[in-house]
Amino acid sequence: MRTLSVDIGGSGVKVMVLDKAGHALTQRSRVETPQPPIPDAVIVVIAQLTEGQGEFDRVSVGFPGVVRNGVTATAVNLDPSWIGFDLATALSQHLSKPVRVANDADMQGMGAIVGKGVELVITLGTGFGSALFVNGQLVPNLEMGHHEFRNEETYEQQLGREALDRVGKKKWNRRLEKAIASLEHLFNYDTLHIGGGNTDKIAIELPANVKVVPNVTGLFGGIALWRDASEGNPDQPS
Repeated sequence: MRTLSVDIGGSGVKVMVLDKAGHALTQRSRVETPQPPIPDAVIVVIAQLTEGQGEFDRVSVGFPGVVRNGVTATAVNLDPSWIGFDLATALSQHLSKPVRVANDADMQGMGAIVGKGVELVITLGTGFGSALFVNGQLVPNLEMGHHEFRNEETYEQQLGREALDRVGKKKWNRRLEKAIASLEHLFNYDTLHIGGGNTDKIAIELPANVKVVPNVTGLFGGIALWRDASEGNPDQPS
């Protein structure tokens, strides 16, 4: 079974084909997220990206928002038209393949975790994604990014790409250092995994239990969406 893994982001859409063990069979392909980032435009971009990926049997999608049974419930960094959109069904009809959809940070976490103890995943990109795992089991739709962090602003307002561009790398890193300390006290995690496109801007010394994971990890996590439900699969096929 070959799985097309898709990562929808606020700034880019990425795809890659994985084998049944979750290893890459193709190079990652990426294009800018269409503007405006409405559902139909994003689906067309995904279809175009698949043209250079060869054959695949099923599709996994990481989406930047809350996802319930393939339906996108929030989409802060995309377009309001995503709210209540049945992405799994729409993409399945477009590609003629079964599709499963999960929150993008959840999917990145599935590719990053070791499955032992409490593992927190955060993604530093256009927004601020988060996922929590306990002994490999997902606590779905954890939206830490929209909770208050400091100065009456959320984690996303303080650490998203807009904040990085506005305040600069040095101040952004000081905020990140404070965020890591805050999250450790809140979750008492064994390991914190940090992913996303802005990890290359990290310029602080990280604690021993904090690991930076490659941005492509979000695509590798796509294979986990097709595990049996007893293994912690967060969604059902469309």
